[in-house]
Amino acid sequence: METTYKATWIWYPGDFEVWLGNKFNNRRTERGAMFPPFWKQDSHWTTVEFSKTVILERKETISIKTEGMFNLMIDGKLQFGMPEHFDIEAGEHKINIKIHNPSTPPALFIEGETINTDSTWLATYEDKIWIDENGIAHGSGIYVPAAQWMFNSADTPPSKYQLCRKHCEHINSESINNKGILYDFGKETFGYLKFSDIRGVGNLYIYYGESREEALDKEYCETLDRIQFEESACDNRNFTVNGSKAFRYVYIETDDTLKYDNVSMDYEYAPFLEDNSGMFKCNDELINKIWEIGAYTMDLTTREFFVDGIKRDRWTWSGDAIQSYLMNYYLRFDNECVKRTIRQLRGKDPVTAHINTIMDYTFYWFKSVYDYYLYTGDVDFVREIYPRMQTMMEYVLNRTNHNGMAEGKDDDWIFVDWVDFPMHKRGTLCFEQILFCKSLETMQMCASVLLDKPLDNPPQGSIKPKEYAKDVQRYSELANSLRDKLKPTFWDDKKKAFKHAIEDDIMNEQITKFPNMFAIIYDYLSEEEKKDVMTSVMLNPEIEDITTPYMRFYELEALCQMGMQEQVIKEIRDYWGGMIKQNATSFWEKYNPNDKGRQHLTMYGRPYGKSLCHAWGASPIYLIGKYYLGVQPTKAGYEEYIVKPTLGDLEWMEGDVPTPYGKIHIYMDKKIIRIYSNGGNGKLIVNKKEITIPINNELTFEL
Repeated sequence: METTYKATWIWYPGDFEVWLGNKFNNRRTERGAMFPPFWKQDSHWTTVEFSKTVILERKETISIKTEGMFNLMIDGKLQFGMPEHFDIEAGEHKINIKIHNPSTPPALFIEGETINTDSTWLATYEDKIWIDENGIAHGSGIYVPAAQWMFNSADTPPSKYQLCRKHCEHINSESINNKGILYDFGKETFGYLKFSDIRGVGNLYIYYGESREEALDKEYCETLDRIQFEESACDNRNFTVNGSKAFRYVYIETDDTLKYDNVSMDYEYAPFLEDNSGMFKCNDELINKIWEIGAYTMDLTTREFFVDGIKRDRWTWSGDAIQSYLMNYYLRFDNECVKRTIRQLRGKDPVTAHINTIMDYTFYWFKSVYDYYLYTGDVDFVREIYPRMQTMMEYVLNRTNHNGMAEGKDDDWIFVDWVDFPMHKRGTLCFEQILFCKSLETMQMCASVLLDKPLDNPPQGSIKPKEYAKDVQRYSELANSLRDKLKPTFWDDKKKAFKHAIEDDIMNEQITKFPNMFAIIYDYLSEEEKKDVMTSVMLNPEIEDITTPYMRFYELEALCQMGMQEQVIKEIRDYWGGMIKQNATSFWEKYNPNDKGRQHLTMYGRPYGKSLCHAWGASPIYLIGKYYLGVQPTKAGYEEYIVKPTLGDLEWMEGDVPTPYGKIHIYMDKKIIRIYSNGGNGKLIVNKKEITIPINNELTFEL
């Protein structure tokens, strides 16, 4: 947690995200009906105690604001009522405030000359106080640093958080059969529809569409609104529809007794810092367009949390989110949204199911924590989330089979990917074991980080260094044991590939790209074996194609790791450029180049079920930043990093990659590389040479 010196609202870590996530995930509607998530939804702790020991040179008056009822205790003595102001005498004092609020997370704002709430305060939801026969109170609760973010005014508590809005007009309108009007807002967007000067009484019928076809299909469009204006309402009304929606097109009909003048919208968005955002441009205008649409897709799906798609689900999904995090590190570096999403996905103990009920999504969640640490260096967040990593991993370990492998139970969803070919997901999948092994390695790495970076004054009840040491050894042994089983169990030396799965002790001989490309990415094969897999699987036309941007993300990353940037840039042109040829203004949940016409809109057996703005569609942002501009942290928070730029088949390229120190700027053509960095210890790697990158001084290297 960051320490602040001015007063800020504080709350119990994770509670704001759990509360906000419940609002967020329950906004989904399907044709006017609410549609809650499939998984367990937790609640914030309804009673939280905040405490701090202060030393005052002189008497001080504090002002107190809370979200909820509260009591105040000074040096163990309960004070009268719920005072808005309170005098504290000079000397050393222990302040305890207990807040109860079943509706929103208990939150506290105290402001004084020197006493101000910030993350140096401690919080607990269970103080475990007991009183002995002499009336003396004793306590042994688990205390953690209080959470805080950007709520730095007494008048802006966490419960008032909302995204920004900007007014936008439609670019075109068209009368449809003299029944209604179709409005075109020019591109995929997200926000609140607004009507000006509504007159009369009757019904307003609104049909939203990511495509023209969807908006005009009143029977099957995914989202709609039906609003009735009563006789008692006055004329000349300006009206904003309650509830944000995704759309490009909106088709509107009214009863004959109801009229309006104009339709516009309030575009809703999460703000970002332009001066520390990623940027890319090159000689190829199609690649530039792909990068721009990818960035816009990310901005649309970056909301209170990183959401999957803005039209249909509008939920936080861990498999989608880990890709959003990685793209974010090369685009906006919005690390607060990363933390909010990781916390919200995890929820609270006890663990009763996999994250999103999907086994592979649990494994991605583990990896996302260490990824976050690598890009930001934020050890405090790792320390905060680690106890929930422990209990999540215990849930996983308690469900392994007799070989110590992860195998789906009746109540588990084994996702892997949406595929257009027969592929069962039963039994012990090789793909899942590779993700499981990486999860165990992640536990070991996070425990090592916390062991190496202990707190000087750890709060009461926090994890002891010796416990971290035990975890390092335990998870290292478990990971090594599982990794040692991968090849003997699944590797086919003749086919030079990992096979699909074991079911009822029978090996399924199917070969897919999924386990093989992750084995390359996670370095679970020798260099020679990686080359074999590239030939036998990844570049083998007889192996079934991947048709979702979701797994193309990893497929193209594996190719980039093997030095195939020239081929990958061509595939980016073909695949993402193919969506642009279909008039995409944001990137889709799935794209099959063989589809025709309305086939591009269908999914899940629904004519417009496909999301035409899906976070995992924006993967070129990540691929370009990491494997073309070539920027990668090698030590947490860019304390050390490398720049290994590769043009592919481009003539020149230029871009920025955001870091905790500021931006790293890279220019490269076929004759020269120029790099400017604001901080960190960087190395330019080119032509088998390593050149130190200076700080605040341009490096020029002639090729």
